[in-house]
Amino acid sequence: MVLLYLLHKSATMSQTSGTPEIKGTTDTDSPASQRAFSELEDAIIKALQTYSNVHRGSGHFSRVSTHLYEKAREIVLNHLKLDKQHFVLLFLTPARATAIKMQLNEDNWRSLSSRDLGLPLGIEALAVSKKELYRVRSTDTGGGTTKLTSRNWVIWDGAPDRYEAGTPAVINAIAFAKALMITEKYGKDIFKSKPDAEQSCYEILLNDGLDNLSGIELLHNLRTGIIGKGVKVPVSSGEKPFINLDSSASTPAFSQVWETYRKALRQPSGTGTLLVNEVKAVCSDFLSAPSEEYEFIFTSNTTEALNILARNQNSEVMNGIAPVVVNSVLEHSSNDLPWRYIEGAELLRLNVDKNGFFDTGQLTQLLEKYNTAARKDKKRITLVALTGASNVLGTCNNIREISDLVHKYDSRLLVDAAQLVAHRKINMFADGIDYLAFSAHKIYAPFGSGLLVARKGLLNICEEERQAVTASGEENYPGVAALGKSLLLLNRVGFNHISEEESRITARALTGMKAIKGMKLYGICETDGEEFKSKLGVIPFNLGNEVAHTTSKNLALHGGIGIRSGCHCAHIIVKRLVGMKPVFENIQWLIQKLFPKLSFPGVGRVSFGIGTTDEDIEELLSTFRLLAGRDKRYKLKAGKAERDMQEFIIRREKLVFG
Repeated sequence: MVLLYLLHKSATMSQTSGTPEIKGTTDTDSPASQRAFSELEDAIIKALQTYSNVHRGSGHFSRVSTHLYEKAREIVLNHLKLDKQHFVLLFLTPARATAIKMQLNEDNWRSLSSRDLGLPLGIEALAVSKKELYRVRSTDTGGGTTKLTSRNWVIWDGAPDRYEAGTPAVINAIAFAKALMITEKYGKDIFKSKPDAEQSCYEILLNDGLDNLSGIELLHNLRTGIIGKGVKVPVSSGEKPFINLDSSASTPAFSQVWETYRKALRQPSGTGTLLVNEVKAVCSDFLSAPSEEYEFIFTSNTTEALNILARNQNSEVMNGIAPVVVNSVLEHSSNDLPWRYIEGAELLRLNVDKNGFFDTGQLTQLLEKYNTAARKDKKRITLVALTGASNVLGTCNNIREISDLVHKYDSRLLVDAAQLVAHRKINMFADGIDYLAFSAHKIYAPFGSGLLVARKGLLNICEEERQAVTASGEENYPGVAALGKSLLLLNRVGFNHISEEESRITARALTGMKAIKGMKLYGICETDGEEFKSKLGVIPFNLGNEVAHTTSKNLALHGGIGIRSGCHCAHIIVKRLVGMKPVFENIQWLIQKLFPKLSFPGVGRVSFGIGTTDEDIEELLSTFRLLAGRDKRYKLKAGKAERDMQEFIIRREKLVFG
């Protein structure tokens, strides 16, 4: 296998360590294709410097990324000579775009693919008439597609969010829009000519100058090389380096991962095929999922992977079984909504305790009720679909214990590993995991790729869909390569070092936050107990009587700190944390319908990753203390900081799009 040779080379070669040069500057003396690629790469680097998840954050980076993403829609619509009053522009994978186009009259849509430009971005921009779009059924459900949910009802978001399930490929979409601008300058075929010589998988995936580093030394090197680290943003006291404490939403890119993406972007499709196969071997090794036991399908994100598995349950219906799926009240929308809409299936939810641990006694009772030989009807629990780690509480449940229980009753286990994969070692084979899904943007490779792993013989979607999804995911082979590079780096650091460092940082933050006047913390708060070993660096909170959105915004304006607030696409557990009784949920539904611009206050959340330092935690605690003891001058300073932030956003737009 090629992978073994590459790993051997990586272990035996000795090169000078250091952070690779971040390339992407324009050389006016180079051929036109070289200049075009350099201009595109320069724009991508600028976007990566302020990358964060879109639409839901109040920190500088999230607001910049949101602005650039929406600007990209505008650029594509202008290129297509369509106006946003009558058309909605959707950024989709090729597979999702095809599924939506099949529901439309040809007169009501226009599309443009990154394939048309000669770029392997895995993006299709679909412009749809607003009048027509609202009649279209979305192919996928999950994160970002709803305004509010409860156990029993859903209030869907409007277009375009309703149709872009899961975290979108923000960087790829921005790159696509910038590429269109460049083709207007150099010609529509400029990217079809690759200016560089072909490179081997070794050169793309492993040749990074860090071959003699591993363990904690490599961790520190990666931390200093995170793109965007040190970018200064305006705050009430002047300027401060931005602090990203929103790793649960999205992670920035390692500079080495960007370099892998950049190299792969310049490669022809033949090299892309080799890279995809190589990264499958990397994933097999990283997840301890032997290739003879598991198959690997690249998707756009976790949400797409889980929707594929939801459709897979239809095969159970066809076999005469009435499938029952069990998840929990802890789940992200991506591991909740898809299971609600399987025709002929039933969804049951496990309870959790106040710290987010599953009620395994309840799970045992459900499995005995539905899957024992004495059961006479056709209902069977065919799947237990649970999060590996909560995106709200940071709680990691015991996967092996749950797996043993699930398989004892002849069911299957799916693990939503979106929050787990960057923080804890996963052993699919030893832990008996049948299906697993995660997104690359959660693991320092935010280039529009994700992964679905399934035990061979269990994925029974129709062959046409399998081929469409596979081709769609692998079209973005630079994103796949970036994912593979990140996994290789984290493996060399070692999850013993990662978990130890992140636990130390989390304990420091918890200790400091508990001492803040008016601070209310949720979930595991004690750092010296046994349960703390099962907690990731995720801390939900509320400060005094202040709405979480306000606290989140003020952390940005005064500390330059980006966090997330609200329901975190996990509405059921968040409403439980803040004390909302089930009886009030119907009232909540009515209020949201009457006043659609209102948002549920929810909780704030700080979340940590490899890039989080002791200095970041001290700045967080210092800003919390400021907010807890603020005076009248505080609001005046916040107003100026907000205006400065708006100017910062516009400056970043000009850097990316000119």
